[in-house]
Amino acid sequence: MEKYIALVEEDGGNYGVVFPDLPGIVSAGSSFDDAVKNAHEIVAYYAQTVSTSELPRPRTLEEIEQTWEDWQEWKENYHFVVTYISVIPVTTKTRRINIVMDEGLLARLDRVTKNRSEFINKVVEHALI
Repeated sequence: MEKYIALVEEDGGNYGVVFPDLPGIVSAGSSFDDAVKNAHEIVAYYAQTVSTSELPRPRTLEEIEQTWEDWQEWKENYHFVVTYISVIPVTTKTRRINIVMDEGLLARLDRVTKNRSEFINKVVEHALI
């Protein structure tokens, strides 16, 4: 799991998010929490579109301060918060597991899907974003 630094800036009630280590990847939201949630989603989507070897190495905040070409501009002109966005690389390898589930919940699950594994995978993936 990698953790990328995200800079969250508030501007007139809207929040924007940039990732110094992921040029071109940005996010936004109408609240801080919404912006961070959207940031997790866009980084997860980005990580799914590239191979694990193509993900850039996350820099520390100290490295970003020293090497990111936009740091000085951000430091001088923006009010922002630094946070981390985690990326769990997606693999295509599957593994069989056994789970224990309440019978009533299992019955409800079977009413909405014919493929339990696919449904549970999608729900867990969404929950972890």
